[in-house]
Amino acid sequence: MPNKNTLHLSGKPLYRHAVDLALEAGAQQVIISTDIPEVMSAVLPQRVQVINRPLDLCGDNVPMAPVLIHALEDSKCKGVLVLLQATSPLRQVTDINNSLNLFATGQYDLVISVTDADRGVLKWGQVNGDRFIPISRAEFCFANRQNLPSLVKPNGAIYVMDAHWFLTNGDFVSDHIGATYMSKQRSVDIDTLEDFKLCEAELIFLKQTKMP
Repeated sequence: MPNKNTLHLSGKPLYRHAVDLALEAGAQQVIISTDIPEVMSAVLPQRVQVINRPLDLCGDNVPMAPVLIHALEDSKCKGVLVLLQATSPLRQVTDINNSLNLFATGQYDLVISVTDADRGVLKWGQVNGDRFIPISRAEFCFANRQNLPSLVKPNGAIYVMDAHWFLTNGDFVSDHIGATYMSKQRSVDIDTLEDFKLCEAELIFLKQTKMP
């Protein structure tokens, strides 16, 4: 979906939903990493800093870790870091606060938001030559779906970590990751036009329900 981050969703560019939510949640500093001229020239609130993302860190195949490292090094950002990707406009301040509160317990290097996943994937496997290798426990492949354990998956909406830890670690990978739950309704990640329309309809509904 070309130029999706600047498409207007419910009255403002998609990326502004993430920016405005971060400010509403009390962020002391908001950093936008982008190569989009429209964003770099936009008039933004005082606490928002725009960083010009290098060409080699742009494109659909570039992972988030090197992008985040560049943004942190360029901005000299320190302390607790919350990553909000622009494509999750239905998350709420309460979702951010839940993740921050869990991170504040000190039990985890990283806290991520998750949502329900199809437990049927526990039946899946890989084929090596002509051998089937279950991705989980072999007995799950032959169990009734309703008897399988419940599953969740990262929804990409919220990542909380310490900036110094991330720069030192160089990636999100850790053996100590905490999870906070978000409903499927709020976990839509915009990748297609259908996703965009779904989010727009949901935001319109939320506005209407908040009207007196």
